[in-house]
Amino acid sequence: MKKILITGKDSYIGTNFKKYLEKYPNNYYVEELDVRDNDWKEFDFSQFDVVYHVAGIAHSTPDESQREFYYKVNTDLTYEVALKAKQEHVKQFIFMSSIIVYGSGTIGEDRIITKDTPLTPDNFYGDSKKQAEIKIKPLEDENFKMVIVRPPMIYGPGSRGNYPLLAKFAKKTPIFPTLENKRSMLFLGNLMEFIKLMIDNEETGIFLPQNEEYVSSKELIKEIAKIHHHKIWFTGLFNPIIKLFNKQVYVNKVFGNLMIDKELSNYKDNYCKFSIDKSVEVTEVLS
Repeated sequence: MKKILITGKDSYIGTNFKKYLEKYPNNYYVEELDVRDNDWKEFDFSQFDVVYHVAGIAHSTPDESQREFYYKVNTDLTYEVALKAKQEHVKQFIFMSSIIVYGSGTIGEDRIITKDTPLTPDNFYGDSKKQAEIKIKPLEDENFKMVIVRPPMIYGPGSRGNYPLLAKFAKKTPIFPTLENKRSMLFLGNLMEFIKLMIDNEETGIFLPQNEEYVSSKELIKEIAKIHHHKIWFTGLFNPIIKLFNKQVYVNKVFGNLMIDKELSNYKDNYCKFSIDKSVEVTEVLS
């Protein structure tokens, strides 16, 4: 039986992963740990095989006053947890980083992340994740395996961030631009299976999981609207205006192109249990 400690109690990903593994009661013991105060430093990590670190601040913010807090939580806390895990002889550390370490998408032209793409975050959220990776990587050795996960936008029932905003918009808007884009996304159920495989196979390295299909905002909006029997008129009238605002964070998140080369996401075991259509249906029905 693998004993897994999730650092980041009541987080969206951590809580759902704990529920996911409840299907295998004879294979895993899972515990969540709150790391929002210093009490966690007295907790005994040595009883666990794996620490899955999901605590952190997700999503970028233009609020400069939050900069120091982002580095404190996303960078310093990650290192402190990883160091404690190593010192107490945990065998594997899994860190949830983000695709944002590569920077944002681009509107009007493809942006594909390959094995040669440098880490060039364009905000302090992305840089705080990058700095965390840099700090924890030297801790890795043959007795302390490290998995760094750089997922694209994660969505699923009850998810936060960009997807629920798009879904809310899709259920109400009578009109939407036809501007084409492609993005990598990752359904919660596919992520859960992927992390389970990382643990089962005692992996080490940097991984970029994603759904099997890229998705455009237009097709995503259309699919969500169809599930809710809502009609939308798609038009190209607004496309030139959108391109003028390509530097705006929220415009870029909706209409930007940001794809992971599919070769980087291939894994020896299949983790994509849900297609894009099925995952959107599950998300909308259960949200």
